[in-house]
Amino acid sequence: MDRGDVEILAKDTVYKGYFQIDRYRLRHRTFDGGWTREIVREIFERGHAVAVLLYDPITDVVGLIEQFRTGAYAAGLAPWLIETVAGIIEEGESPDEVARREVTEETGCTVLDLEFISDSLISAGGSSETVRLYCGRVDASTIAGVHGLEHEGEDIRVFAVPLDEAVAMVKSGRITNSVAMISLLWLVTERERLRAKWR
Repeated sequence: MDRGDVEILAKDTVYKGYFQIDRYRLRHRTFDGGWTREIVREIFERGHAVAVLLYDPITDVVGLIEQFRTGAYAAGLAPWLIETVAGIIEEGESPDEVARREVTEETGCTVLDLEFISDSLISAGGSSETVRLYCGRVDASTIAGVHGLEHEGEDIRVFAVPLDEAVAMVKSGRITNSVAMISLLWLVTERERLRAKWR
């Protein structure tokens, strides 16, 4: 089945602020060839994002960030999350441009090379947001400090850890951010190839 197997009965914007929420009334074809009854869903329109896992192939070290996240707080979890660099793609920007800009803003590092990982849906049951994942080659000696844009309320700590230690943080539950988890586990499978390519 594809997008042609969906009938949009109505679409209304029910909230527009920092984010947007649209209400869809729709039905779609079923696996037996019929149609569902009318379904009503609110969709969180956040935009599309990029995320970059910083990696120094010479030292086998990754760069991660830690920052406060309101969503984690609202979920009853520890609100300071360990993550990869990430940012929203604004109209007219390419994902590669956003990746490089966000790395500079959030870490002070310069991306020397970018390797595409994947395009992923974050929470397809309630949001249209996608994220393009990258691995970015950096010099680990430049990974340090607190960064971010003051006018965006950012207070971002950047730090470097050996890749194996970061993976252990995923396994122990210290890293709970799905984008960071996917990127780190991808890097484990691609580590030797990237180290050969980027040396």
